[in-house]
Order: sequence, then C-alpha cells, then structure tokens
Amino acid sequence: MQKLEDVVIPMPQNFDDLFFAIGNYQSLEEMQKAQPLPIFSEQSIEFLNLISSILLKTGKAFSDVVTFAFWCRKAALLKEKANYVSNNLRLGRGIVFHSTPSNVPVNFAFSFAAGMLAGNKNIIRLPAKDFEQVDIICRAVNEALEKLPEMKPFVVMVRYKSTKDITDYFSSICSSRIIWGGDETISHIRASALPPRANEITFADRYSFAVLNAEAVLKTENIKQLAQNFYNDTFFSDQNACTSPRVVVWLGSKVKEAQKYFWTAVHQLVEEKYNLSAVQTIGKLAAFYNVASVKEVNLCPSQDNLIMRISLPSLDADLMEYKYNSGFFFEYKAQNLEDVLPLCSLKCQTMTYYGISQKEIKQFMCNYRPQGIDRAVSLGKSMDFSLVWDGYDLIGELSRVVCID
Repeated sequence: MQKLEDVVIPMPQNFDDLFFAIGNYQSLEEMQKAQPLPIFSEQSIEFLNLISSILLKTGKAFSDVVTFAFWCRKAALLKEKANYVSNNLRLGRGIVFHSTPSNVPVNFAFSFAAGMLAGNKNIIRLPAKDFEQVDIICRAVNEALEKLPEMKPFVVMVRYKSTKDITDYFSSICSSRIIWGGDETISHIRASALPPRANEITFADRYSFAVLNAEAVLKTENIKQLAQNFYNDTFFSDQNACTSPRVVVWLGSKVKEAQKYFWTAVHQLVEEKYNLSAVQTIGKLAAFYNVASVKEVNLCPSQDNLIMRISLPSLDADLMEYKYNSGFFFEYKAQNLEDVLPLCSLKCQTMTYYGISQKEIKQFMCNYRPQGIDRAVSLGKSMDFSLVWDGYDLIGELSRVVCID
C-alpha cells in the first residue's frame, strides 16, 4: 500500500504561461518527495553562503543585491541561528509557496532565504516586472545548484501571469503560503484553496512614518549621511515599499531650523540621484489637491517638484488615504511622541527614528500599546530585512515543533 507521504500530485504540463527560471516540471515532482530539513540546517546555510559568495562577485552593481549577499553570509546566518536555540526539535513544514511583490526587485530572495532557513522546499513566484537584479540572483542560485545538486529539490523559481489554475496547483501542494503584495493580491490568491493543515502568512498594504528630533538633526556631524539614510528609506524604492516613510514627524523646539538644514541636504542628494518624470510631477500635484480639498494643509515652498512637503495642523487617522509616492511627504510638528498615535492603526508597519532613544520607544509602546507599529528602526534601515517581519517570526511560522517527552 502506498504511503500518504509518497503521493505526488503531478502538475499539468499544458500551462503555456508558466516559465521556469530555476527548475522544471520534474523538479516539482521531486520536491514533493524530498524530506524537509531542520531549521538552520548545515545544508541550508552552506547553500545560501555559496549564493552569497557568487553574488558578491557578480552583483556589485546593485546595492540591494549586495545587501542580500551580505545578509546570507554564513557568519551572519549563524548569528541568526543563535536566536533560535531551543531544546525542541524544529523541522520545515514542507513546501512553501511564495508569491512575491512585483515592485521590489530583491524581496523574493529574502523570502526564499527565510523559507530555506526554516527547513523548507520553496516555490517562488518571481516579480512580474523585469529587474536585472532578479536575473543576477537567479543565475547565482543556478550556479550554486550546479555545485550542490542535492539542493535542487529545495528551490523552484517561476514566472507566470495571474493564471488561477497555476496558483491553484502551487497552493494545493504547499504546507505554507506567503503572499507579499497588498490587499488586492491577497484577496485574489486566497481564491485558491490550501490543504487543511497548511498555514498562510500575508503581507498586506501597510504604511510607515519617520520621527526626527530637531535638536539631534542640527547637531549631527554628517548631514550628508543623514540625508543618504533618508534617501535609502524613501527615494530608493520610490516610496513603493511599505517600509518607506510617508509622514515626517518632528519633535523638539528648533523644528524650523532643523527642517531647513535637513531638507536642503536631502534635496541636494535627490537632485543628483533621482529622476522625476512629468507623470510623477502631475501625480504629486493631483495628490496634493486631493488632500487639500478635504483637509486644512499647506504646501511648503520649494524651488522645484523633486520633493513635495505638505504641512499638517494635526495627524488624522485617515491621513494615509491621501498618500502618494515619488517624494511626497506629509510633515507635522509634534509636542511629544504620543502625538503619533492617530497614525498607529493596524496598517502601520514601521517607525523610523533619529535622535530618539530605544528606551523612549519601548516606554511609548508599553504605555500606549498601539495596534500598529510592528518595528521601530533607526533612519536608513527601514528596508533591512529581518526574520521577524510585520510582526511574524518567519522561522516559527514556517516550521513545526516536534515534541519529545
């Protein structure tokens, strides 16, 4: 009699929209037979470290690729492993189906790495948009698989249009499903059923804000670096990432002086590095008129449209309904940190900060326990990936505990 774990669900080979960047139809069948690994297994760490070493040679032209390569070095992964020391045995859940966002080039790689470190086999739907970073990483993974062929059942990377039959199939064979990409994407993919014991992690539409202490900004010894950190959080992703601040909240008594000092440095950097199209300019103007029609706001004077700052008399719970990208910022002078509470809904993800102590932030979180804010990070680090993301411990969510008494 055939054992249940030996049953393989073959994939129909008539999916014309399906393109394999890594693996093939046979890989999907082999994947279903392969056994999951313990979390932070030697095999997973060696495999990711090999990918890292390849990317540090081939991906130098892209800072986000280099960031990923440094993140999955063996030394860095062993530090992550130390956070999961336990007497319990943890194994991967099985197959993880990752549906990754179309507008963030390297997100898929971090999602894949998290699935690997949790001991799983991984099907990754790559971004729909063409990014050179994606191609570079896929070539590195393929090169690593040639050197470590035993890892081939642990990774398949594909591209396809929004074809429900394909999503149905991948969902039917997975033990965990990760959906990156917003509320509409989540709703669409959830039309594809999961097996009864499968779990799901969703990264819905979120927004973020920054809190800056005016006196600290004025005292900074390197305003160019501070501006670069802000640029990395915002303009680098064109504010398309959920982690990108939409609102800049100022604390302190010398806000006007600090604003001039800070925004002058940011503008100089944006002028050097950022390309603003006519469509984006019109979009920002339309967004401003939209919010100005319902709220008492002021457009801060500027020499051009590279940065649009909208001064607010108050922070309202519905403010993010009027957000935009391409260098579009709401700005508010607060009396204290508690003033940000109207922003802290369930949709609030990250608070970046400068000139505020971790002790102050912890006290604020403990005293007020806002529904939102899943992470608070220093300015410039909003896009730094962590195995705890959006309030989820990815290793915990993507593995299972084996109790041995």
